Amino acid sequence: MKFFMFLIIITIILCILNEIWPYLLGIAAFILGTYLLWKLYEHCYFNSQNFKAIKQRIATYAKSCNELNEHIESLKDTTLISNKVDYGDATYHDSSKWNYQRKYLKDQKYEPNVHQCSRSVCDNARKKPFEYVCKYFGIKANEETLSNFETILNNFEAAEEGKQNLKAEKDSIFKSIETEIPFLIRTIGKRKLEKNLGFKPIDMSTAYFPKYIFEYVSSGGNASTQCEVVMNIENLNKFIQFLSEKIKFSKSVAGQRALMTSKLRQHIKERDKFTCRQCGISIAQEPHLLLEIDHIIPVSKGGLTVEDNLQTLCWRCNRSKGSKVAPES
Repeated sequence: MKFFMFLIIITIILCILNEIWPYLLGIAAFILGTYLLWKLYEHCYFNSQNFKAIKQRIATYAKSCNELNEHIESLKDTTLISNKVDYGDATYHDSSKWNYQRKYLKDQKYEPNVHQCSRSVCDNARKKPFEYVCKYFGIKANEETLSNFETILNNFEAAEEGKQNLKAEKDSIFKSIETEIPFLIRTIGKRKLEKNLGFKPIDMSTAYFPKYIFEYVSSGGNASTQCEVVMNIENLNKFIQFLSEKIKFSKSVAGQRALMTSKLRQHIKERDKFTCRQCGISIAQEPHLLLEIDHIIPVSKGGLTVEDNLQTLCWRCNRSKGSKVAPES
């Protein structure tokens, strides 16, 4: 019976196709023709003298944007802070005669940022994430750890600000030339336009934020729960405060060390009137300028996170400085 029903359905479909295939062929030909005409139009425009003149005129701005883009990507680059014990590798064979599906066992992860745990640990990590991250990922509450997380926050916040500034700068450049670009090119073909003008794509995602994962998988592999602690800007600010409250600072630092938080970063920029203390450029001159907070004497050379040792630098000066001691301004 099922076979005959299948034959009837196939016959009906073939009859319909027999009637409408000329129309489908016409639609396909129209779409293909339109696509080829569009590609030809793009090719002609991007090779025109008019477009080449526009590209030449904004080449310096495009180069500056791409350099900032590269700098932002370097700020995102960080190593996950974890002293989790490596217990070694093993091969597991299921010799059970029962035909378990073990769905979640196949998806189990054994990575530095993943802790396989009991259900109770996974549930408690949701309630006290920072305590459990420190406990199960071997993160010690000491001055070195605090300094590392402050550096991560400082870099990440600069990266997030940089992305917005870079996007605003690109939008400003495109606005200045939009009347010279054909409507279809700047709307339908915007990505190709940016590429042909020499702009590299901006990664606006926050996927680079490190995360600590607690994962429970039942012994049968049919149940699984997961708790993720994402170290985004908000959580990093809270985690730095959490660590500072647990640290017994050395006498040389106690009472004078500040915390490199978002609030302090903003305070230093306001104190320096949103002006780079090395080259003197300010957001009044360059509205989309990325300003960063720098240790005058680097932490690696014994510098402390205190207001007198912090300064505002534009991203270009901060990048060129590296770990060198900055000259007094």
